[in-house]
Amino acid sequence: MNDKYHKIETVFKRDPGTKFKTLLFGEYASPELKFLADNEWRFTEKVDGTNIRVMFDGQAITFGGKTDNAQIPQHLVNALNSQFLPMLEAFKSVFDDSHEVCLYGEGYGAKIQKGGSNYRHDQGFVLFDVRVDDWCLQWADVLDVSENLGLETVPAVGFGTLPEMVKRVEEGFTSHWGDFAAEGIVARPTTELCTRTGKRIITKIKHKDFVQDKTASPMPSRLTPN
Repeated sequence: MNDKYHKIETVFKRDPGTKFKTLLFGEYASPELKFLADNEWRFTEKVDGTNIRVMFDGQAITFGGKTDNAQIPQHLVNALNSQFLPMLEAFKSVFDDSHEVCLYGEGYGAKIQKGGSNYRHDQGFVLFDVRVDDWCLQWADVLDVSENLGLETVPAVGFGTLPEMVKRVEEGFTSHWGDFAAEGIVARPTTELCTRTGKRIITKIKHKDFVQDKTASPMPSRLTPN
């Protein structure tokens, strides 16, 4: 199983004229996103943390960052060890030991990213995806795993179209964790889908994408599709 998490593309293309620092609002990043833009998507809050993999091979629990070479801060390693290592028997009861499992989440909290202490004053893990062998689970099954293991999942923001997601993030909304602005939204179709090449359809946008670079050209309308 390749347990490296796939990249989540921003909903719009990036502008080569600003060295890809800003977005070409209205120009969807792929034909699939454009085609599905007005369908129903599930929105969850994007957390400003560091990508963490919790891997279970049927016998042991191990951790990884976004890549195999990524270094996890020691204080976060300690928090992961404290949370997950006592859960080995729970993992064995939830997952068949003939399968390889990877829980994907964000390590978040104090000392993780700027403003991490807004989320919590220590460090923790919040789940956003689960892979069993080569299959990403549907959201209902991710929630089932989180319930059975007693894990926190990324907060639900609601449902809507991609233009509605863009508007919601542009206007800004308060984080589930406190009185501060959420980083953004991750959206997946309510019916999980893949492209013809097998690439998963999932997208995101961050509030900071609407903070215009002073060197950039005037920002066009956000919601007019190309």
